[in-house]
Amino acid sequence: MWRAALILALLGLSSAARADSNYQDPAERRFSPYVGNVYPCDEPGILARIQSVFRTTQNAYWGEDLQLTSFDRIRELSLRGDGLEYIPRRYCIARGHFSDDHLHTVIYDIEESQGIIGVGDGVEWCVIGLDRLFAFSPACSTLRPVAERFLGSKALVEKY
Repeated sequence: MWRAALILALLGLSSAARADSNYQDPAERRFSPYVGNVYPCDEPGILARIQSVFRTTQNAYWGEDLQLTSFDRIRELSLRGDGLEYIPRRYCIARGHFSDDHLHTVIYDIEESQGIIGVGDGVEWCVIGLDRLFAFSPACSTLRPVAERFLGSKALVEKY
């Protein structure tokens, strides 16, 4: 019994050491098929996808006809803010105009080759104040680059 515990402890230590190691090469140079090209924050297709999924979610799960009608103040927070060794991502922020005449900050990231089954770019997004399941809590901070996740959301949101 103690041998099994010892083996599990050693495996845990070796995986922890592996997780702490730093890759020196960008993700594109390893075995993965990344090239480092990520759409810009103001790409119309990306913004349309966010609007479409938001409307579908509101209708299907919350029974509301709330729509994200347009974006302004679109800007990039960071490109590859988590480091070169991770999947290429562009972190963005925008102000969203909604059909109920309210404004909310929308934080999103565009991820290379992370679409459905790895085809196309993936988009993860969060609307501050409308994250009803707290999936990206607090205040959508988990969709920000690592360096900005713990800065506090008030300063970022007050700009928008």
